Amino acid sequence: MKTEKKKLNELQQKILEGFLKLLPSIIIFLIIAGAAIYVINTKAPTEEKEAIAPYAYEGGEDPIVVDNGQLKLTMDPKTTEFSLEVKDSGKVWYSNPQNAAEDTAALDDQKNFLQSPLVMSYSITQGLETTYNSYAFSATNGIYEIVPGDNEIRVNYSLGSVEKEYTIPPVITKEEFEGYLGKMDKKKADLIKQYYKKYDINKLTAKDNKDELLANYPIIETNVIYVLRSGTKENVRKTIQDEFEAVGYTYDDYLKDKELDLSTSSSDNPIFNVSVVYKLDGKDLVVEVPFKDLQYDKETPIYTITPLPYFGAGGPDDTGFMVVPEGGGALINFNNGKTSQSSYYTNVYGWDMCLGRKAVVHNTRAYYGVYGVSEGDDSFVCILENGRSYASIQADIAGKNHSYNFVNAKYSICQREQYDVGDIANSEIYEYARNLPDETISQRYKFVNSGSYVDMAKEYGQYLQKEYAGYLDLVDDASTPVAIEVIGAIDKVKQILGVPVKRPLKLTSYNEASEMLTDLTNAGLSNIHVKMTGWCNGGVEQKVLAKTKTIGALGSKKDLANMVSSANANGNTVYLNGITQYAYDSDLLDGFFSYRDAAKLISKERAELFEYSHVTYAQRENSDNKYYLLHTDLTKKYSDNLVNAANKYNAGASFQDLGEDLSSDFYRKKTYSREAVLNLQVEQLKGYNDNGTPLMINMGNDYAIPFAKMVTGMDLRGSEYTILDECIPFFQLAVHGRVDYTGDPININGNPENEVLYAAEYGAGLYFTFMHETSFATQKTLYTDYYGSNYDAWKNHMLEIYNKYNTELGHTFNQEMVGHDNLSSDVSLTEYADGTKVYVNYGYSEFTTDDGVVVPSRDYVVTR
Repeated sequence: MKTEKKKLNELQQKILEGFLKLLPSIIIFLIIAGAAIYVINTKAPTEEKEAIAPYAYEGGEDPIVVDNGQLKLTMDPKTTEFSLEVKDSGKVWYSNPQNAAEDTAALDDQKNFLQSPLVMSYSITQGLETTYNSYAFSATNGIYEIVPGDNEIRVNYSLGSVEKEYTIPPVITKEEFEGYLGKMDKKKADLIKQYYKKYDINKLTAKDNKDELLANYPIIETNVIYVLRSGTKENVRKTIQDEFEAVGYTYDDYLKDKELDLSTSSSDNPIFNVSVVYKLDGKDLVVEVPFKDLQYDKETPIYTITPLPYFGAGGPDDTGFMVVPEGGGALINFNNGKTSQSSYYTNVYGWDMCLGRKAVVHNTRAYYGVYGVSEGDDSFVCILENGRSYASIQADIAGKNHSYNFVNAKYSICQREQYDVGDIANSEIYEYARNLPDETISQRYKFVNSGSYVDMAKEYGQYLQKEYAGYLDLVDDASTPVAIEVIGAIDKVKQILGVPVKRPLKLTSYNEASEMLTDLTNAGLSNIHVKMTGWCNGGVEQKVLAKTKTIGALGSKKDLANMVSSANANGNTVYLNGITQYAYDSDLLDGFFSYRDAAKLISKERAELFEYSHVTYAQRENSDNKYYLLHTDLTKKYSDNLVNAANKYNAGASFQDLGEDLSSDFYRKKTYSREAVLNLQVEQLKGYNDNGTPLMINMGNDYAIPFAKMVTGMDLRGSEYTILDECIPFFQLAVHGRVDYTGDPININGNPENEVLYAAEYGAGLYFTFMHETSFATQKTLYTDYYGSNYDAWKNHMLEIYNKYNTELGHTFNQEMVGHDNLSSDVSLTEYADGTKVYVNYGYSEFTTDDGVVVPSRDYVVTR
């Protein structure tokens, strides 16, 4: 008995132990099952679409005028087009071409665009883009309102295919209808009666749906009614309105009859509300588009907005030109006849790297957001202010779609990203940014009483000096600024125990760099700006700057400090170069975790970037050169780390990407718009400058140059598209003498002779890239760009270029550039404040100016 009881206890104990072991699994199962039941039985909340109420114009037909004493804006309330008179010159500019409706070269659709002060486009999930213009989709329908204010006019546009309201009865009782018809001419009454259908609840036809009629028109239960036929055209509705108005039918009668109609005639066509504010600010016209006033359905987001697309457009008989920001600047002459060439287009600040793209044929970029129009003795420059990072600038000539030459800025509103859904769908699928930042697009038109592009550039320069007061004062250079990029180390794959491993390869040690700079100083160079590239964290393609670690193969920290100290003692400045926006070949050991530290795309995927093939133009997704765009907060931290390291060595900081590349960040917890990143970069650069750190940047976006001591790699000529007629130093006319800048490195850009000529015309300093090792060191690496940068091989030629350039032009770098002219297709003339003239001949034959100056082929001549 005891034995059986013992066995029973042991069995119960084993069962209990087994149950306890299974208990966690049972609990997890119950939780999962409960969650599943909850999800199955819980309906997801449906997001109700909020109807967008269109505006309605209720004003009169008298012109609306605002006048601040310097400008007079007169708006036509029927179309919202306007004229703008510049009081001191008497010049009148028009928002749209005056005779657009009669343009025989334009189709009706193009005429609508020409008469529109606003153009916008929207898109859908499949990426299909549809463009609306304010004339056809707002003004002609009367779905807008005009709100005048002190020195400003706000126009609230609704854009969409909205049926225009006419004061005619949509539904009316038989007694009232026949009463009105009885007051009309019988022939007209019979005509109107054809456009109404009679309904009697007791005499319905087989096609009539009684329940539907009762739901749509409840009054039919007690009255015979007439209903306006849905297919009635607008011109017929207008005729009916005139006839009803003549016999006493009023708007109040219309509202009463409208209440009898409960049918829902909803349209699938989307409606968009966009507000544009025109402000007179002294002699400037400021145009604003507030994001907070944009209304649209999330399924059809606003993709682009183009305010005043044809402001100042030149006609077929006008003489003038357009200024576009290609390179330093370029002109497109009115009616130049190049109708077979592609129109001009460029992205302000280049591509946003947080927006995916599958292929790149050609990168377009402008480093300043300005365009202009000159006509006769008058001109204007349009300066993009807030929101310029979303802008692209486009221009075209007359003779393609219509008879007008125009230039404008087109803004991307709801950014989008293409999804790869090839396995489940054949069409492209796009995701759009769901929320807009609380920002405002603004562009400023400054009017110039001159038709000269030099005067237009000077107007822009004065704007920059006022906008960045205290940061764009004249420099005190006494000689030519020379930028010397010294390549410290690159990475090269080596076999270690049979495993390929990247290791730093020395090209120039710290001591060798010091010797090189001393040698140049002894040879007579001064005002040298040294960019030390590849000095830390693995070399040129450095690892992330979570910390800065010098490269042992280049020498010790003391060697680096001595190099900087020696350069400073000779009156030169060393800048330690760093990459702060991207992560190359970095992992957890370097302090980088891509899932945490990379910026996020709209899809919330990591901003993973690739090189692009020069043959297929597609991403090299299998390439070892994959890299990441860093999260914005991390970029700021790494920039601080670079500056702190530079300060430690008493050097300046050189940013490889900050001040050139500008990208948004859709990081879920902390999203940054592209404009917000721009403002953050300004704040950073200003802070570093104010704290006394000398700064060097690349390219030189307009918002960054006020805080830089040296700008390298400025795009002087741009891409010389065929539609362009002349290249001009528009940006350089605005900033010369207030910041030092260079073009591309002369010795490794492929055409040293041209680069020197560009520098002479555009008032640029000289830029060279050097290394101590011979060219053979770069073999079997990805750095063949440095093949021609051996210092010993280039030293004598470099000194030859410098000595002539500095002797002729060294005195001009603390002066403003005051004049420029293209004397021929090959010869240019640049003038400085002290009267110095620089003639540059790109041609292959000698040129003699009207003043008798002989300019040899492929050379420059300076007169003082």
